[in-house]
Amino acid sequence: MKVTDHIKQANGKTLFSFEIIPPQKGQNIQDLYNNVDPLMEFKPPFIDVTTSREEFVYIKKENGLLEQKMTRMRPGTVGICAALKYKYDVDAIPHVLCGGFTKEETEYVLVDCHYLGLDNIMALRGDAMKHEQYFIPTVGGNNYAAELVTQIHDLNQGKYLHEIIETPYKSDFCIGVAGYPEKHLEAPSMETDLRRLKEKVDAGADYVVTQMFFDNEKYFNFVEKARSIGITVPIIPGIKPIAIKRHQQVLPQIFRLDLPEELILGIEACKDNKQVRALGIEWAIQQSKDLIANGAPVVHFYSMGKSDNIKAIAKEVF
Repeated sequence: MKVTDHIKQANGKTLFSFEIIPPQKGQNIQDLYNNVDPLMEFKPPFIDVTTSREEFVYIKKENGLLEQKMTRMRPGTVGICAALKYKYDVDAIPHVLCGGFTKEETEYVLVDCHYLGLDNIMALRGDAMKHEQYFIPTVGGNNYAAELVTQIHDLNQGKYLHEIIETPYKSDFCIGVAGYPEKHLEAPSMETDLRRLKEKVDAGADYVVTQMFFDNEKYFNFVEKARSIGITVPIIPGIKPIAIKRHQQVLPQIFRLDLPEELILGIEACKDNKQVRALGIEWAIQQSKDLIANGAPVVHFYSMGKSDNIKAIAKEVF
């Protein structure tokens, strides 16, 4: 079922969902199941599965020189989505990236998703590779998320990349995109970033999931501004509970977001990461209750492979 249909059928009740990352190459999928199992009691209508773009590794050769090789450390997103869908009877949503994929490769991924009965796609530009200062589009790929949305939307109309391929079959994906309550780190202004979001929606996006935030006013203001420029699709808030002291430095640095002063002082007062984790759970509980009280369609949690803190939050909220 489409995310938008889940929201409609909820009749105003806030839904619970979460996002997971694939296991590293070579690990067993059972580790992923062990983290998903405890959250299924809260009946998530859908689960997002991230994907990883390529990255370089360097292999030392016998002559002492280093050979550069391309790899993906967390492959298997589409396969994991299929496994989740048929194991838990839940809608699993693969993340599809611009970076690292040609348009042809993207089409193959979308066709595979259609074969497997996956009804939703999260369309993202993706990050720069680790050795790049800025995102560099893949040759032959989509440059921006709006272009990727257009490609998915075209496939929904039965329009394939190569017109010589004639087929009566078409997909019917519900398309999700990312939104940034504190703007994307590369955007020169909030207004510019909102225009880019509007472009994605105009291209065919059906819903938005936000980047994490720790001050709900940032989300409410973001929704208000989005509505004011004609964005009418559901805007789902994304929540990540603080778990370790290092998050105080790492999250603002990586995601260009602000932490509320009250949260900062609380983290600084914690003696160890156990106390930080407890603080993060309580903060996310209060965030979630406030979001639900104000009509958020879904509260979406970034679990990053750990479920104990998400379960503690969900038990108090859902």
